[in-house]
Amino acid sequence: MNRRGVAIALFALMMFLVPLLALTGEKVDVQFSNSSNAYGASSKMQPQQDQSSQPQQEDQVKPSETISVSGENFRILNEHTGKIFEVSPKEYVRGALAAEMPPTFHPEAMKAQAVAAHTYALCRREQARANGENSDFSADPENWKVYTTEKLFRERYGDLADAYWKAICQAADEVAGYILTYEGEPIVAAYHSMSSGKTEDASNVWTGGKPYLVPVDSFGDTLAPDYRMTVTLSSDELAGALRKAWPDLVLEGDASGWIGEAQRSESGYITEITVGNQTVSGADFRTALDLRSSDFTVSYDGGEFTFKVVGYGHGVGLSQYGADYMARQGASFDEILLHYYQGAALAAAAS
Repeated sequence: MNRRGVAIALFALMMFLVPLLALTGEKVDVQFSNSSNAYGASSKMQPQQDQSSQPQQEDQVKPSETISVSGENFRILNEHTGKIFEVSPKEYVRGALAAEMPPTFHPEAMKAQAVAAHTYALCRREQARANGENSDFSADPENWKVYTTEKLFRERYGDLADAYWKAICQAADEVAGYILTYEGEPIVAAYHSMSSGKTEDASNVWTGGKPYLVPVDSFGDTLAPDYRMTVTLSSDELAGALRKAWPDLVLEGDASGWIGEAQRSESGYITEITVGNQTVSGADFRTALDLRSSDFTVSYDGGEFTFKVVGYGHGVGLSQYGADYMARQGASFDEILLHYYQGAALAAAAS
């Protein structure tokens, strides 16, 4: 076996041992608009006052700037109950990290995820409050979407909860004094589970784009568990799902001709695809069929459509499995962040 084969085998074995319960897969589907959604954009964060919240390892990580932030609580709409609750920035970052990344991932990857989640929440808060919205963003703690509580975390992990919660808190608290900025403002720090091997340009997924959300290589994703998945749908199942998404869709003739040509981005994701009498976006097609990503191929045989899908998530910004791979190759959290958010800066938060 050659060197690359050994690396793949070792990484695959390591990832097989990672509990995946905490990983929900689809991460932060950003909308570059003023609408309030589950994961948005706001601005100023609180400088945590306890010792653990200050930037660590100053000899290793040198922020390029200092940004003034607010210590206000986040106002979060609970999607499950419809009620708004408040949490401190410190509590939020811990709960967001717990919800979005397995506690067995490398500590540097968890730190990178903590900074991304924190920055994203700050960005959304600024946007929401500028628009006079009642909540900064929404979450579903009971279903581990965006944020969860320590109580729910402990219920899930049982006897392992003490060690895992300690790892979550240590990673989150060590980077609580850092945020990502672009031109002096917190960035839209989108993230996802795993790319197809190269992350996607935000402009191919949402309306508009960001100069720091551009394609970058993410080789470690190709070694992740379930990187390749296959979905099979009967003709009736496919037609039902597509017509539910597009009521005016016309599917005529032999089913083998229902899905036509597709356009792909440089990262391999489908940006547009012809379906019946319409051309739809790859992101919308993926949502309609509940596929893991919009990087897929499709074939038809014997009355069934087979979709071969790679990656998991929209592919924009930080790849969580890619971050874990980079960390295990020796990359620090700041190196991971500045790789996935090209042109952004790591800033120190100050009151």
